[in-house]
Amino acid sequence: VQLQASGGGLVQAGGSLRLSCVASGGTFRNYIMGWFRQAPGKVREFVVSISRNGNSAVYADALQGRFTISRDNAENTVYLQMNNLKVEDTAVYYCAADDYSDYVSRTAQRYDYWGQGTQVTVSS
Repeated sequence: VQLQASGGGLVQAGGSLRLSCVASGGTFRNYIMGWFRQAPGKVREFVVSISRNGNSAVYADALQGRFTISRDNAENTVYLQMNNLKVEDTAVYYCAADDYSDYVSRTAQRYDYWGQGTQVTVSS
């Protein structure tokens, strides 16, 4: 399975970005999908995860309300809409796919496939 993330860029604080992650080489609807991020000098952290059918999601507590995950199983794509961005949201954002878990998970180790990351930079 290959995951290709895109949509990152430079945005001013308060702005918005929409990240996309396209999956190929597998059956997308079978995967729980997640987004993680890693800021310079920090460990990778959980952002959000969405169930296989898109009906449920779990967010990092600090991000709920500003970030929204969605997926289009017909297009093999998961999206991350990020609004009211803050300087501290600056990071490389990674999408990931979990093939085996029964439920959405915040744990990076449960994800089997990872994209290459897309840089999000928020300026003040």
